[in-house]
Amino acid sequence: MWGKAFVLAAAILEASGDAILRLALHHQSLPSRVGLFLLGSVLLALYGTSLNLAPVDFATVTGVYVATVFVVFQLNSYLFFHQVPSPPIYVGGALIISGAMVVMLWK
Repeated sequence: MWGKAFVLAAAILEASGDAILRLALHHQSLPSRVGLFLLGSVLLALYGTSLNLAPVDFATVTGVYVATVFVVFQLNSYLFFHQVPSPPIYVGGALIISGAMVVMLWK
């Protein structure tokens, strides 16, 4: 249970930190840019900490993590940048999620 929470938190922190750094790169105001860089850096540091503290077998959780981070990146892409996924993104995402299910459920 807790392992999944750490993995979900890591995916959210990674995707959000990356989106905020992308915003910082294109922001015109220097104080805002610096603030966004700092916030993005903190979120990415927390992502690494969360993923490495997860009480799960890293090899097993990798597939689930990749699928989770794919979904969170698509949500953030829509929320931060108003980009709607294209059909190839949906098809590729379905393959990523299918692969994660194989890794997670194959015993």
